[in-house]
Amino acid sequence: MKSLPHSSVPHMAPDVINELLRTPTPKGTKAMLLYEDLARERRLEAERVARHLRLVRQLSAVKRWERISEWAARRARRASALI
Repeated sequence: MKSLPHSSVPHMAPDVINELLRTPTPKGTKAMLLYEDLARERRLEAERVARHLRLVRQLSAVKRWERISEWAARRARRASALI
């Protein structure tokens, strides 16, 4: 195997090297990165579902309290009518 003289070895521009040094590079195999991506997507989907369910529970609570307040208002009107 013939080695290239030092002057003919291609070099990267300094700004590209600095960018590569500042950009965090993931460690591990590509297969592992795929599993990490899938795990991240599952976590994000679980967070979206939890946010949706939280909204549904809040809406249900609002409706329940509205029904209770209407019932209490009707009861108060009946009680005041009897006095």
